[in-house]
Amino acid sequence: MRIEILVFDGVDEMDVMGPFEVWSHASRRPEFELALVGLDGPASVTGLHGLEFKAPEGLGTPDALFVPGGGWMNRAERGSWAQRAVLAPRIAEVAPHTQWIGSVCTGSILLAEAGLVKGRPATTNRGAWHELETFGADVKHNRVVDDGDLVTAGGITAGIDLALHIVEREVSAEVADGIAATMEYARVRDVYRS
Repeated sequence: MRIEILVFDGVDEMDVMGPFEVWSHASRRPEFELALVGLDGPASVTGLHGLEFKAPEGLGTPDALFVPGGGWMNRAERGSWAQRAVLAPRIAEVAPHTQWIGSVCTGSILLAEAGLVKGRPATTNRGAWHELETFGADVKHNRVVDDGDLVTAGGITAGIDLALHIVEREVSAEVADGIAATMEYARVRDVYRS
């Protein structure tokens, strides 16, 4: 399974790096391949808090696409809010060809802008629950919401829980627990499943 994490200027660093840490451990197994990707090719990214990093590839045709947030609730000049007009259509274009699409924090609002959450259980940062509801989502207040091919997580650190949940779902609980132990992370198993 190739997981691509879509990154962009103004992205929240923890939204990216938490799941990246989990899936980088998982990618040592043959079941997982992981890539940070820019929207239109390789990209140099400056995160919400100033961390600079590179996405060595562009968005392709992944088995799974993961969308972080950042800069949505404060309508920042950089981030998901500022780039929604270009991000959402590409997400909508890629989504039908994936096994699953996921998000953390306000990345789920980008999924909503792409038309992927209407009538479906989903979650986001608690500060954006109401906004997600306006897109017709059945908002759940769990850290992770698994609706099969749509998997969303609450605010920021909940992305780690989503990533571990995906490892457990796709491989095994033992592998996910082993990764959590390696990271010295206490799993939060607050998962709503459809």
